[in-house]
Amino acid sequence: MFGSFERAVAGRYLRARKGERFVSVIAIFSLVGISLGVATLIIVMAVMNGFRSDLMGRILGLNGDLSLYSASVTRSITDYDSIAGEVRKVPGVVSATPLLEGQVLLSVGNYSSGGVVHGMTKQGLMDLKEVSSSIIAGSLDNFQGDDAIAVGVTLADRAGLMIGSKITLVSPNGAATAFGTVPRVRAYKVVAIFDAGVNDYNAGYVFVPLEAAQVYFQQPHAVTQIQVMTTDAENVRPVTQAITQTLDDPRIRVLDWTKSNNAFFGAVQVEQNVMFLILTLIILVAAFNVISSLIMMVKDKTADIAVLRTLGATRGAIMRIFLMCGASVGVTGTVLGTVLGVLFCENIERIRQLLQKLTGTNLFNPEVYYLEHLPAKLVWGQVIEIIVMALGLSLLATLYPSWRAAKTDPVEALRHG
Repeated sequence: MFGSFERAVAGRYLRARKGERFVSVIAIFSLVGISLGVATLIIVMAVMNGFRSDLMGRILGLNGDLSLYSASVTRSITDYDSIAGEVRKVPGVVSATPLLEGQVLLSVGNYSSGGVVHGMTKQGLMDLKEVSSSIIAGSLDNFQGDDAIAVGVTLADRAGLMIGSKITLVSPNGAATAFGTVPRVRAYKVVAIFDAGVNDYNAGYVFVPLEAAQVYFQQPHAVTQIQVMTTDAENVRPVTQAITQTLDDPRIRVLDWTKSNNAFFGAVQVEQNVMFLILTLIILVAAFNVISSLIMMVKDKTADIAVLRTLGATRGAIMRIFLMCGASVGVTGTVLGTVLGVLFCENIERIRQLLQKLTGTNLFNPEVYYLEHLPAKLVWGQVIEIIVMALGLSLLATLYPSWRAAKTDPVEALRHG
């Protein structure tokens, strides 16, 4: 497509000579702008993908891909063992764990805060990998009896808890007496401290044995939900439909994460799309710089174009010469930006740690962002889309100046040159 003569002329024009430095500086700014735009877009998309993936993995790892609830007034499931057994037989189901959930006040000395109690069997807690694989103190071997409790690391730090410490649970739904409702108060011994990686869970969620929870919440032989893990959380709906058809029980409601957390993850997706559109403007601005630098180059090389035309160069050859000049800036900027963006994403956590040490500030507060590290997940399909978009905008930016150069009348150019 491009002949050796055209490549030689384009290369000569790209090497600025004395008196042409200004055009070269604009071209360099265009290249830097495209590089930064591509790198920024890759980094932001990777961080958004990582944030969504990590947050989804942790939230679903703690709450399950789908849950079964009772449609009755009592909101309790009594035949949970048989229902869980049927659910485990459904293809795609990894585990089905009966769970008793209740809200309480967590109290240790002068410290108190609201919290959520999850009552489940020892095996059920072992199946909850986000917790069982992140025990930093104690052991789940002692997760049994009527006074055992597992707490998060944030709650332990704030309340000064350690293995063997006592924590008091206060439930407002107590026993009715002649003097009114008396809250239920019960002290439990800490047997394990976990770090689930999500600050809200580490601070407000505690786990007690299922039988102890049934006694505390006065729901003997009952649970509030059955938590289900599947092989593929992204494709949970077919499993949801299969469980609904298998149970065929109007008293049981099946709710997967696409319905219970759809608004949250939908908001993350909308934010990701908006960020993509906004950051694309950086590349667009750089493409306008390519237009301006090429127009200035064409005007500066008007006499050269006229000479080339008189020597036999066709309009197509002239157009291809300036297309190569502009495309070189776009391609080089895109390649540099891609390399910079990918390298940054691969080392983003190290960079964050370094910046925190240099500035002395917390750049990723887990209490605000839910997660305790900065995630980045490169989706190569998105990277290719960004590269194609950057190259497309850069090439489109070269068309008009190249067409103007090809339309130059050699006679008029030499007469006024």
